[in-house]
Amino acid sequence: MENLILIKYGELTTKKANRNTFINLLSNNIKNVLINENYNIKYDRVRMYIECDHPNIIIDKIKNVFGIHSIVLCHKVNTNIDDIKEKVLELLKNEDFSTFKINTKRADKSFPIHSMDVNNIVGGYILKNINSKVDVHNPDILVTIELRIEGTFIYTNEIKGLGGYPVGIQGKGMLMLSGGIDSPVAGYLSLKRGVDLECLYFESPPHTSVEAKNKVISLANIINKYSGNIKVNVVPFTKLQEAIYKNVPDTYVITIMRRMMYRIAHKLALKHKCKVIINGESIGQVASQTLTSMVVINSVTNFPVIRPVACLDKLEIIDIAKKIDTYDTSILPYEDCCTIFLPTHPVINPDINKCLLYESTFDYENYIDECINNITTISNLESNNFKDLL
Repeated sequence: MENLILIKYGELTTKKANRNTFINLLSNNIKNVLINENYNIKYDRVRMYIECDHPNIIIDKIKNVFGIHSIVLCHKVNTNIDDIKEKVLELLKNEDFSTFKINTKRADKSFPIHSMDVNNIVGGYILKNINSKVDVHNPDILVTIELRIEGTFIYTNEIKGLGGYPVGIQGKGMLMLSGGIDSPVAGYLSLKRGVDLECLYFESPPHTSVEAKNKVISLANIINKYSGNIKVNVVPFTKLQEAIYKNVPDTYVITIMRRMMYRIAHKLALKHKCKVIINGESIGQVASQTLTSMVVINSVTNFPVIRPVACLDKLEIIDIAKKIDTYDTSILPYEDCCTIFLPTHPVINPDINKCLLYESTFDYENYIDECINNITTISNLESNNFKDLL
């Protein structure tokens, strides 16, 4: 194996005593995405190294792994100035550039030549052998030389990673996934902070279509590339939703429906050992997301509820959705159960006492138990091409 990929941890290096736990999980997550590849992986508290025969394939897969600050395809040489000069010259002869910069990082303080002197020696050697100029501010190509105890590592192109924490380091959360733009973005941002995900989707056939369900599964499949083990729990919500519309005034229908969804999410989160409930609510975006509505709806659970996009405006959320490739699927015209019977004037400042009064008019606990008992769980998302069903 001639190719060496170097992985930089970034934020993980701030974890001090817990750093090894983060790095070990990152290594396991990388191994999961490289399960069918041929490679050797080594790591310490500062760097991770992957030796492989097909670096482009490896890089393409690990660039979606959270916990990686940056990825570089590098070349390891003995730590002596002649070997360093020759390797840099060999690399640059294959590049198209007019200006360059040498940036040396001298982690091995036993090496007798200081960083600036290495820059000058190697830079001068390049100028003698290649028609070019040094530009320390805006070079066409930046050559990084890392002088480390285990050897010298030389690279020219650094690929930015996703950053964040390795998925799973914080435990698991239950994501309330709809077919809209916001909740897949909330799921992505939660994964970035190390939260593993299960998804919860409410379907109401025949009021909602099979296309609406497949759209949600497709969204889960897209964000699954950042995790690899997401499951979707599909809740049959029809009977409970119809009972709400039969017994609750039109203006309070959405508020009561969301309270029921939270109750179900709470029970399922307990059952599946999740630590938090996650959703795509953004403050003030719709009637059920005013602060008053959030307080009234949230009061049915004592679970922590994480709202990663709460303080983002719609355009910011759309930008992230486009970046993670969920936007085009989210805007497909298939309505979920939150939009099919949307009242003309939903209450924006609901009264909790009215909610309790309306809920007392029907036996919602039995409906909730029926929902929980008839959940269908979909796993192995990647092995199914749900986009073909849309």
